[in-house]
Order: sequence, then structure tokens, then C-alpha cells
Amino acid sequence: MRLATYLQAGQERLGAVDGNGYVDLNRAYAALRRSQGADAGQAAAEADALVPADVLRFLALGAPAVDAARAAVAHVSGIDVDAARADLLAVAAREVTLLPPVPRPPKIICVARNYAEHAREAGLEISPIPIVFARFAETLVADGGAVVRPTVSEQLDWEGELAIVIGKGGRHIQREEAMDHVAGYSIFNDVTVRDFQFRVTQYTSGKNFSASGPFGPHLVLADEVADPHALEIRTEVGGVLKQTGNTSDMIYDIPTIIEHISEWITLEPGDVIPTGTPAGVGFKRNPPEFLRAGDTVSVTVEGLGTLTNPVVAEAETAA
Repeated sequence: MRLATYLQAGQERLGAVDGNGYVDLNRAYAALRRSQGADAGQAAAEADALVPADVLRFLALGAPAVDAARAAVAHVSGIDVDAARADLLAVAAREVTLLPPVPRPPKIICVARNYAEHAREAGLEISPIPIVFARFAETLVADGGAVVRPTVSEQLDWEGELAIVIGKGGRHIQREEAMDHVAGYSIFNDVTVRDFQFRVTQYTSGKNFSASGPFGPHLVLADEVADPHALEIRTEVGGVLKQTGNTSDMIYDIPTIIEHISEWITLEPGDVIPTGTPAGVGFKRNPPEFLRAGDTVSVTVEGLGTLTNPVVAEAETAA
């Protein structure tokens, strides 16, 4: 199952991707319970408790919520489409505003230099432990949303990545159990302002400009991804291939990353962990290449879809 978070009529909703639209999981589960004899109030209360419209609450509930969501989707698929639409159970993608799959993650912890070729192209050593840095939720951009090229820099660069979304939280998670803590996967573009990144030893400013963190389009649940360590990653700018790699080339695999991070902080449902980028970033090209207003940047991860975002100048956003 693939999950989407979106705005519909001003309300934030959680849906399952269904063709060119979404099944509203909370409303669909309420409809399922009504069909089973529950009155409207009881059905709504059960849906709010078991299949909430908020993705963080949904992820915290774990397997029971996922099972109930699947039952709700199956129910909608078995009833008349027009009837379903009349009850707002299924909506077309054009009728909603897509949000990042987890709009307000408790934490975004990014992994740096996790591909050897990327470390080499940057002229940096391969670290003996995972290098991590924090991103802020305020920087996130949904699929289709605009990445903003800041007025203070011309060095806006792309970094296509696989992102992990945590389902079951925990501290001191052992690598043998780490994959049980993964709810699913998505796509991240760790857009970076290079001169701000490298003018100090800390990455924080260069990695946290407003509207610089494309994330989405959907959250693909873990059971749909046979092997997250064997996925092709491609980044294109204006349809021109800039990056290609495979998650099999990661220096530190997902269990190692989760074990390392949980040594020092408690992971929570909805935490997002972008796992690093392959070689092919712009600042190490000859000559260097950077994103400009009018560009379109797309990241594709095999089996997860494509995350596409236009680039606009900061001045345009203030107009």
C-alpha cells in the first residue's frame, strides 16, 4: 500500500493511492463499519481511533492501523465508484493538494557521504561511522511544489536519495531488529546551498534553506519493497540525467544507520532518514552546475516513483 497526505477542502487527510486518485482511509473505514452494522457515530469514532487522518498517529498505531486501512481500501474497491465519490471516499489527484508524505516529521536525520563515489568526487574521506546531520521540517516541499533558489547564493545543488520512514520507535535498536522499525520508503532530494554548506564545518545552514527539501510523492509501505538495498536512483535536471546509482552501493546499510542513530537518540514514528546520495552532484562537475530558476529537477527511485519539483527564484515567492 502507498500512502499520501493531502489537503482536501482545507483539511489534512491520509489516503491510499488508487490509480489516479486516493482512497480516504479514515472515511473509508467508517463506511466499512457502517456496512457491518455500526451506527454513524460509532463508525466515525472507531475510524478516528484506528485509522486516523493524521499520518503520525497512523504510523504510531502500527500493524493494526495498516490492516484496518487495507480492509477499508478493499471495501471501497467493491462498491460503486459514484457512490464512493459521493461519500468522499475516493478523490481524484487533481482535486487535492499533495503534501509531503509525512508533513511534520518529529525528526529528519540525513546521512552524508554514504556512497563511496560521491565521497571521492567531493574529495572527502570515507567515514568509519555514518555521518549524520539534521534537517528541519519547515524546509520540506511536496511533489510538484517549488524549490526556492535563494537570493544569497547561486550554488543550489541537487542530491537524489532514498528516504526511510520510521514506524516503530525505539532506542538502542540492534541491527538484527532494525528493519522491523521501518514503516516504509519514499524519495528525498537533499537540495543544498553549497557555499553555505562549506563555509563552516557544520552543514546546518547549507542544508536548511527554506523550501529546499523535496520529499515524496508517497510513502510506500515496507512490504511493497522487496529489497531496499537494490534500488536504482536517478536524478534529472530538465530531462538530462545527472545522477545514477543503486542503493546496493551504500557504504552503510539501513540496519547500520538505524542502529547508529538510535545509539544516541530515541527514534519515533514518522522520523525521516534520507540515506545519502550517489555521485553526480553539480558542484563537482567541470564546470560546476547549479540549479536555476526555471529548471525542473526529478528524482526517481526504482519501485517508489518520481519526485519532481520546479525551481523558482526567491524573489518570485515574495511577489
